[in-house]
Amino acid sequence: MSDLGRPTGIDPRGPRFAASITALLLLIATLFALVGNATARGYGWFAYQPLDAEMSAPGGGTWLLPALSVGQRAADLGFALLLVSALLFLWGVLSPRTAPWGVLFRRLVQPRLGAPTALEDPRPPRFAQGVGLLVTTIGLVLHLAGVPWALPIAAALAFVAAFLNAVSGLCLGCQLYLLLQRIGIVGRAATA
Repeated sequence: MSDLGRPTGIDPRGPRFAASITALLLLIATLFALVGNATARGYGWFAYQPLDAEMSAPGGGTWLLPALSVGQRAADLGFALLLVSALLFLWGVLSPRTAPWGVLFRRLVQPRLGAPTALEDPRPPRFAQGVGLLVTTIGLVLHLAGVPWALPIAAALAFVAAFLNAVSGLCLGCQLYLLLQRIGIVGRAATA
């Protein structure tokens, strides 16, 4: 209980709701990243007759991404969608009460549900948002640096984590927070 007599914590259904929408956005970002320039191969100036054995082999050629400008890399639709996801993760870290999916849950979904059976510590879900931010930011930076496959791999990793949270309630970032808390790296363990 807080000092004002109100219960402390958050409704655990809120982060699961947010994870559902986030998973859908990340799935779309992953699909666009897979068909975009992050995984494309180029065949040089003469595409009909490869010049060496490597180019004539199946899947041969060179990666297209390093040959593109930073602006062309950033223009990839998968990049834009993953950037939106990263910005939403950042919002969830900096101001979880005003993050769009939380506001949507509290205004439209939560009033139609019964009261939660228990409240949850808000720190693990906030930490999980930070983990999502870290994973997506690494993918975005590596993509801009010209690393092939970084964008779809980062999007897919973030998608798997959000999907697990959405369908089963298993929050990987929350579990990581609790592990780091037990060994004394973050927060302080709750006293019994």
